[in-house]
Amino acid sequence: MTRILFTFLFVLVGVVVQAQDLLTKSSGEELQVKVLEITPTEIRYKRTDNPDGPLITVRRTDVFMIRYANGTKELLGGASALPSAPPAGSSAAAPRTGTVPGDEESMYEEVQLNGPRLGFTVLSGGVAAKAERDYNVNPFLTQFGWQFETRIFRLQNGTSGLLELVPLIGGLEQGKFLPSLNALIGIRGPKGFEFGLGPNVSPAGASIALAVGTSFRSQGINFPVNFAVVPGNGGARFSLLFGFNSRRR
Repeated sequence: MTRILFTFLFVLVGVVVQAQDLLTKSSGEELQVKVLEITPTEIRYKRTDNPDGPLITVRRTDVFMIRYANGTKELLGGASALPSAPPAGSSAAAPRTGTVPGDEESMYEEVQLNGPRLGFTVLSGGVAAKAERDYNVNPFLTQFGWQFETRIFRLQNGTSGLLELVPLIGGLEQGKFLPSLNALIGIRGPKGFEFGLGPNVSPAGASIALAVGTSFRSQGINFPVNFAVVPGNGGARFSLLFGFNSRRR
């Protein structure tokens, strides 16, 4: 009877272990999980050691492989992030057969994060005086526009390179139509903080814009907040913009 009981326990433990999915991240970290959903951009799972815990979401590109409980494997977008081991007896520096420079997979993954922007601009110093004299506008202007954003590359630590084009229309609350255009090259850190630098063109002339900001993410939607400074003409323009966007390849 005791032997039958031990046999039953071992079989039960084996079934529980087999019911777990093994998720391997691009960093090499392995997690025992229960995969619940896979989308083109994200993977959602729960930890098997805390099945009643929160639903965890990771980027698909951060996952190398999933080994399911039935033994099948699925290689995902992060496969190229893991270094492949060289064949036995070969030099680690030896190139792969049939691969020539230029054939390697590109590290530049283009992701677009476009969306509307609204906010306000405050003029100071000579910029405010020029705006009042030449355009008869107050130093406080609303802004409406659209941000065209392309993520050029993303490193394994989460740092991304950005290209942003932001056309805006200001002064509508004063019955004015004052267009401006910003073209920024920037960097976004793994925690969402970003900064960029680039030309600004408006009726006041051409100058350099410096912008900083961050993004908040909820239910797959990004909510960016950006602050920009454009110096010139003995003063400066200070802008605060809000918006939202979703990830699209």
